[in-house]
Amino acid sequence: MASLEEIRQGRLAKLAILQKAGMNPYPIETPRDLELSELKARFDELSGKGDVSVAGRVMAIRGQGAILFVPLFDGTATFQAVLKKDSIDAELFKLFSAAADIGDTIGVTGELFVTQKGERSILAKSWRMLSKSLRPLPEKWNGLQDVEERFRKRYLDTVMSDEVRTRFYIRSKTVTVLRSILDRAGYLEVETPQLQPLAGGTNAAPFLTHHNALDIDLYLRIAPELYLKKLLIGGFPKVYEIGRNFRNEGIDVTHNPEFTMLEFYEAFSTAARQMDFVEAMIKELVAAVLGAPLVPSGDSSISLAEPFARITYRDLVKRDAGIDPVSSPKEEVDAKAAKLGIKVDPADSRERIIDNIYKKVSRPSLLAPTFITDYPVGMLPLAKRSEKDPSVVDAFQLVIGGMELVKAFSELNDPIDQRERFKKEEENAKAGDQEAQPNDEEFIEALEYGMPPAGGVGIGIDRLVMLLTDTKNIKEVIFFPTMRPKKD
Repeated sequence: MASLEEIRQGRLAKLAILQKAGMNPYPIETPRDLELSELKARFDELSGKGDVSVAGRVMAIRGQGAILFVPLFDGTATFQAVLKKDSIDAELFKLFSAAADIGDTIGVTGELFVTQKGERSILAKSWRMLSKSLRPLPEKWNGLQDVEERFRKRYLDTVMSDEVRTRFYIRSKTVTVLRSILDRAGYLEVETPQLQPLAGGTNAAPFLTHHNALDIDLYLRIAPELYLKKLLIGGFPKVYEIGRNFRNEGIDVTHNPEFTMLEFYEAFSTAARQMDFVEAMIKELVAAVLGAPLVPSGDSSISLAEPFARITYRDLVKRDAGIDPVSSPKEEVDAKAAKLGIKVDPADSRERIIDNIYKKVSRPSLLAPTFITDYPVGMLPLAKRSEKDPSVVDAFQLVIGGMELVKAFSELNDPIDQRERFKKEEENAKAGDQEAQPNDEEFIEALEYGMPPAGGVGIGIDRLVMLLTDTKNIKEVIFFPTMRPKKD
């Protein structure tokens, strides 16, 4: 078997053949009348009406001698071109046989016809090279076997796999449908800074960079939340943003350092009202993208037709772990974590340990859509305390298929309480918590001008697409996930 470099040298020789024959292997113009998907849809209409010009990547070359069958793929569909020695200029036929390879992109002009085996095709009268490939595509039946290589070379993954390509079409449609729902509901799409002087809006470790001209350190944003709330203060009652967040944390099957979030905020709303809106939104999204109120899950599916279940965080953790997330002392929490084999870092706050317990014993079992409500105050420093029980916040998360998809709460708009919460976060930071939120005095100042009561929601787009496509690794739904550098 020839090595990759031997194949490459052979293709460079074919490149020289094309150039010697006077054919530019990388021309500017593409003679193309229509996409291959349109050609397939209009085949009967266009047959017998003269020549058409199409273009696409050569996916195979079958046959030999006087006739060649060449499936072309242009990203919209695959369609067969046929080169017959007696139907095309002899030199052009000879040039194709000598210089064309699987993976090349070519243009073909000819008449539409149906082969003896009944396959709709185009009989080439001429062809030209549009892009000569110097490296071979993966073998069609095996594709890219190395999972890491699939993620590194996504362009090969998508060109060789209909399933992978479809996954990303679903991702695009998901974003489109979410935008449509929010636009229809009167939300204004906005953009907030990705470079921020403080990394606030959630508990996460940030990426740090430096701006030379201003000689200041800046952080890649971990969340747009605080800026979106400033827009509520500024008189925009409904705002949303779909964009990238960056968190300098571990990588696993549901976490990538760069990921996409949707956040939306409505003045004069509450977590309870947003919960109803989120349920309707998710149901509409699934129906629009998948065509039914069902999401695939292995050999079965998860139904979204019924009202989503609701349970408090306290009841859930007490049921599954036997501790009270609100009142159990830290010693009891530590002991439970040790019993469950959960690693505890000395800098971990009580709330973080409890949440790790929840993630081990509760979350994986929540397959049907479930809203979890009423989290301990220390877990969500930007959420408003419950008026019924000030030891918890008026917040919820939505879990489907064992994945957290949505986090939302009644937004804290009391600047005095917010300052106290930030002070607690500072104490956690001094104790070693690298994900504690900084004390943002500018945000507190903005709150002191008065922020209306509001309900805010954050939805992880990547995880939502994982749910819709029944994939178990976030890298499968990100075009170019973050990867460790490849060793030579």
